[in-house]
Amino acid sequence: MKRHLLGFFLFLFLTIYTAAKSPMVADFNSVQHLSELLGKADLNKIRLELLKCLPSLPNMHETLKLNDLSTSLYSLDFSSVSGWTIVELLRRCLPEQFPLNGLKGDMNMVSPLVVEPITRWPFYAFLGGAMFCLLASSTCHLFACHSQRLSYIMLRIDYAGISALIATSFYPPVYYTFMCNPFSCYFYLGLITLMGIASMVFSLLPFFQKSEFRKYRATIFFLMGFSGVAPIIHKLILHKHQPEALQTTGYEILMGVLYGLGAVIYVARIPERWMPGKFDIAGHSHQLFHVLVVAGAYTHYVDGLIYLRWRDSQGC
Repeated sequence: MKRHLLGFFLFLFLTIYTAAKSPMVADFNSVQHLSELLGKADLNKIRLELLKCLPSLPNMHETLKLNDLSTSLYSLDFSSVSGWTIVELLRRCLPEQFPLNGLKGDMNMVSPLVVEPITRWPFYAFLGGAMFCLLASSTCHLFACHSQRLSYIMLRIDYAGISALIATSFYPPVYYTFMCNPFSCYFYLGLITLMGIASMVFSLLPFFQKSEFRKYRATIFFLMGFSGVAPIIHKLILHKHQPEALQTTGYEILMGVLYGLGAVIYVARIPERWMPGKFDIAGHSHQLFHVLVVAGAYTHYVDGLIYLRWRDSQGC
């Protein structure tokens, strides 16, 4: 039970950490050739347009910093720019959101630099699925020995948690890969969601609990994970020239290997099948299975961060 709780608290920490680090607007550091673009803009004019757009600026002194940019572009620490309130003001006054009379090309030049960060809900869905899986497993191991009836219920919740983790693991890669192709995005998301629901329902059936169905349980979970091969191949075709596509694929292959290895160890009862009684307390297949699941889920977390950086900086 301790292993599962440690995994749960690990992903709880990662969720809080990720939420705290979520940008309100895209970081200027991710924009290439920023100094060149700002150097071509009339920054004093942009300040005047901001005053027209928002006459009661809450931090008017920050608009004065725009005057200094034109003379200190190449010595400026751009990491500090993203923290200005001025960044949010620029976003609110973009031409497509505020039709400003007489506005020429200067705001249009800066507007691509100030964009909303990409939505995080697919990433949080995965983190939620991971926490649910690990917490369900912890609860199962804590109460399953109480009675036969409670063990029957807890095992069902445990299997449902595994289905939730597998299904939600698809959300970040599918959504961020195909966010600019709505049909493919919703097709893959809908398909894996239906598979996850079907797997959960199947897990609740009484006969699914029997020991002779052990290999079938593992097969269902394996097939759910293996269905991710299709969107990965599609991603490589669609984004073959994108470095992030290859980088994320490497992490996804590693994740699949860890999950698959865990399933094989679980079904084959390795290593206790070779030395019965030697691994009853520590090192048996079920423990190794959960260690590999946590390792695979963390690999997927790192993979998701790459997707977020990719889409935050480039959008569609």
